[in-house]
Amino acid sequence: MAGRNGKQTVRNMLLSMAVIGIVVAGIYVFIPHDDSKKPVKRVPYDVELLTARRAAPYPVAAPQGLPKSWKPTSVRYNGENHDSWHLGFLDPAGEYVVIKQSTAKPAEFIESATQEARKTDRAEKIAGRTWQRYEGTRYDALVLREKGATTVVAGTAGFGRLTAMAESLEMKRTPIRADT
Repeated sequence: MAGRNGKQTVRNMLLSMAVIGIVVAGIYVFIPHDDSKKPVKRVPYDVELLTARRAAPYPVAAPQGLPKSWKPTSVRYNGENHDSWHLGFLDPAGEYVVIKQSTAKPAEFIESATQEARKTDRAEKIAGRTWQRYEGTRYDALVLREKGATTVVAGTAGFGRLTAMAESLEMKRTPIRADT
């Protein structure tokens, strides 16, 4: 009789292990995961900023004094595309915040830069300038329309982080010196 109970115990143990294996495999298959995800690299932007500030016909915006926990991830200046400036960051919580500027028609540029966010009735005075709030399904944004260029601070971060970025912006031009 002992032999039969021993076989049944081993059989039950193997069946239990099979059921556990199926549950684990199901969790692995149905729970989203990305084994290939690599951390986003910090991108230096000093050279591109200097180039943009020399080439753009408007004061180019870049943050000053942001904590190191803000990670710059993308940068580009395109003089042929309405002198467009783009500087993207991940905030300390990993949310995206981008600074965009352009001499393009404001309505078209704002729609593109804010990912089709809509203008609200709310404006904010930030660092002496009046920024208009935009809310959208993908991005929220702060928009500054000034003579010569439109500046947009947009992203997946909340308005607190967008405001922090806008407060940190230094808008500056670096004229090209003619050496004589």
